[in-house]
Amino acid sequence: MSKLVISTSSFDVDNNSHLQHLVKAGMNIVGNSFKRKLTEDEIIELLGQDTVGMIAGIEPLTERVFMSAKGLKAISRCGAGLDNVDLTAAKRQDITVFNTPEAPAQAVAELTMSLILAALRRICQVDQLLRADRWSRMQGQLLAAQLVGIIGLGHIGRRVAKLCQAFDARVVAHDPYIDTTSHGVELVPLKKLLAEADVISLHLPYGANTHHLLDAKAFARMKPGSIIINAARGGLIDEIALDEALISGHLGMAALDVFEQEPYRGPLIKNDKIILTSHIGSLARESRMRMEIEAAENLLEELIKIGLVKSEVKNA
Repeated sequence: MSKLVISTSSFDVDNNSHLQHLVKAGMNIVGNSFKRKLTEDEIIELLGQDTVGMIAGIEPLTERVFMSAKGLKAISRCGAGLDNVDLTAAKRQDITVFNTPEAPAQAVAELTMSLILAALRRICQVDQLLRADRWSRMQGQLLAAQLVGIIGLGHIGRRVAKLCQAFDARVVAHDPYIDTTSHGVELVPLKKLLAEADVISLHLPYGANTHHLLDAKAFARMKPGSIIINAARGGLIDEIALDEALISGHLGMAALDVFEQEPYRGPLIKNDKIILTSHIGSLARESRMRMEIEAAENLLEELIKIGLVKSEVKNA
């Protein structure tokens, strides 16, 4: 019996019609019993050599993984980012890779807006003070008065820009892959964005060329009191340098939903000038449902295409 692996920490198999079609076709579905991001060794063991298809999370899908998983033919990423997948190695092993870029976009954009507003109005700080029996009426800032700089104007970045504009904020963006924009957003060089923006939000993939894109030097270029938001990928920010910039007072606030190592247990936990969430960007019920359905549909269609599943099963 062919095996299908779902490596995400959670997945609604029972209510996914595409997966149920695969079950009826004789596919054995195996999930992630750890309920967390898997290590390279753990994903190798889970895949074995009899897995033909995989619905992937954010675990490292390296050349070593692909060399071990001899039967793997298709990977359907449940999410937008593919930085955890060695696409070159996948191509060498003749493994087709899909993702679901649109499905989580609105959820991540809305979380980003929540973090921006919470940071500007100091909502989390006031909440903590009130719970400590301190009636603090802390003064915040208006989003409408800020220049928002978006780094990465893709599926999510465009939505964040539109939401910020709805609050009457002026928006600029940096994206080396876009020459012009029709979204009422001015494209600027990265150095100009860092120097002038009041709020900087990251919406780009992680890779060797974006590792620690925001480091100590970048923070030093930013306006005093500026705010950093990251709901993209953890490796984009030097977390130690961020902690130091917040402690020094050069940066006003920060909010992170993603970290270099997850679960995060680093020094930022003790910093009261940062909002921390546990990689929940796509975890809105409606978006999660769409992601799972699209990921399963992508995988089913590919398995039909390569002849491992009969086409009539899809419409059974």
